[in-house]
Amino acid sequence: MNTLNDQQPPKTWLVESILVTILCCLPFGIAGIVNAAKVESQFNAGNYEGARKASANAKKWTIVSFAVGLGGAIIYGIIMVLGFAGSQF
Repeated sequence: MNTLNDQQPPKTWLVESILVTILCCLPFGIAGIVNAAKVESQFNAGNYEGARKASANAKKWTIVSFAVGLGGAIIYGIIMVLGFAGSQF
């Protein structure tokens, strides 16, 4: 039987979720923060599977938020270059 002493808590992804919420994509970052906040409480309650799932969901939403923010920045950059190039003619 697993006890709290022989289990390591899964990564919370809280810092990463907060950063992508501020810098990249607010809605998906918030989903990451909500799941990240559940990891430690689930683990401390003895729900190791719930903590693992919350960690996996926090990771997923953090990566999605980063990808959406990066994609938006790339599209914005392309539009700016095309606008600048179009204004030269």
